[in-house]
Amino acid sequence: MRASCDYLVLGSGVAGLTFALEAAKKGEVIVVTKRGLTDSSTRFAQGGIAVVLASDDSFASHLHDTLVAGAGLCHEKAVDVCVREGPARLEALLRLGAAFDRDHANPAAGLDLHLEGGHSARRIVHAGDTTGREVERALVEAVRADGRIRLLEEHMAVDLITLSKFGGPEICAGAYVLDVAEGKVLTIHARETILATGGAGKVYLYTTNPDVATGDGVAMAYRAGAEIANMEFYQFHPTCLFHPQAKSFLVSEALRGEGAILRGQDGTPFMKRHDPRAELAPRDLVARSIDHEMKRTGADYVLLDITHRPEGFVRDRFPGIHAECLRWGIDIAREPIPVVPAAHYQCGGVTTDLDGRTTIPGLWAIGECAHTGLHGANRLASNSLLEGLVLGHRAAVAVPGASPRATPDVPEWDTGKAGTSDEAVIITQNWDELRRLMWNYVGIVRSNGRLRRAARRIMLLQEEIQEYYWNYFITRDLLELRNIATVAQLVVDCASARRESRGLHFTIDYPDADPRMMRDMTIKRGVVAHLAGPSG
Repeated sequence: MRASCDYLVLGSGVAGLTFALEAAKKGEVIVVTKRGLTDSSTRFAQGGIAVVLASDDSFASHLHDTLVAGAGLCHEKAVDVCVREGPARLEALLRLGAAFDRDHANPAAGLDLHLEGGHSARRIVHAGDTTGREVERALVEAVRADGRIRLLEEHMAVDLITLSKFGGPEICAGAYVLDVAEGKVLTIHARETILATGGAGKVYLYTTNPDVATGDGVAMAYRAGAEIANMEFYQFHPTCLFHPQAKSFLVSEALRGEGAILRGQDGTPFMKRHDPRAELAPRDLVARSIDHEMKRTGADYVLLDITHRPEGFVRDRFPGIHAECLRWGIDIAREPIPVVPAAHYQCGGVTTDLDGRTTIPGLWAIGECAHTGLHGANRLASNSLLEGLVLGHRAAVAVPGASPRATPDVPEWDTGKAGTSDEAVIITQNWDELRRLMWNYVGIVRSNGRLRRAARRIMLLQEEIQEYYWNYFITRDLLELRNIATVAQLVVDCASARRESRGLHFTIDYPDADPRMMRDMTIKRGVVAHLAGPSG
């Protein structure tokens, strides 16, 4: 089965849908999403969108805060573009009907602005503590109402179609896409293919990400030969709800911005022992501090305490968090919240320019799966939705307009001698083992020994996964396992090559930053990870 379009968008979060709405003015758009249209990490974003709006704030201040958090690896031009174009992208979102909280105490001030860790001013536009849900709602409604956009829900990209595989030039011409319900693979030809597949939090045992976050875009781009950068920098959110039944529930940094205190289980505050900014330190420092306290005391969790603020304030300011915690028997207005760090955001990804172009013609990457240089070695809170809005729009403006196109002569998907598997337990076993070894060996604190052990085991797991892949019909679970194994390999390879501690990458063998390594770590298929460009 075949289909064709001008623009094939893989993913339905803030970046992908922003691109689709703008690109639909130019040509035919197909949006592929492996579950429902609203199933993306965007929907789970709590904090908000970092945008300079207040009179006592400035672009220079936002840029400075981002550069400080990024620990010397931010690309200043990328930061400047996102910071300066943020207000216009927010205005476009408001025109779509997105509703954000207003400052009722000072109506003339307009939108209510939160303060979050690492920011020197209040600049976080939010919708309660469920900002991502409101952003996704507005974008999804607009996309569903746009008759120029074709939606393929419950479909998952298998691999990119690169013409070089079939004797042609090094150009991406679409993707093979699995219809999850039917088990059939479509061949979708596209003049431009846009990866907007989000991050890969499911590569770790504990994550704030939804189940869809399996690194599909990065894995496919790597297999196609695109350059990947800085995969060693995986951000762990400091505060994920610790509860035996709760799953991946993030407790926003905005609580710390409003005065919440991190305490040990004995009630003692500990952040000032680790950083003078205490609870408002960048999240890499906060996550590492919590990890240290847990290991020092043998505790399974620490406490996040906002009970000293008025009950009405807590419930009104954080209605989503209050309701979810209450569901698990925790009234955050009256008792501290048990929390642990969890994998949260991928700061590396597919290398792109500031319009989303990758190193393969015809292939673009936007949002969390891309590496633009905005985040450096550590993402500043609430810059992620900002990046999705800005880069999604920039890519849509930059892609060529529709024109007559010839369908490339590539074969349809061939199942070969694959059959039906009665050993799906292999998938679940390898999935669990991979995520656990990544958590234990390649988590918040690393070492050369742990990385070597992880590399050996990942290689063996990939051999098992590859054998299963060729012998049996593909499923979404198998494809996701294959992709997280590829991402795990990339994280380990990049982490092993970065022999220093910087930002989110901390190793006990090289505990200090090395100025000679103040460069991006890049990797391509068949090329070992190496530092790119001059230092400094």
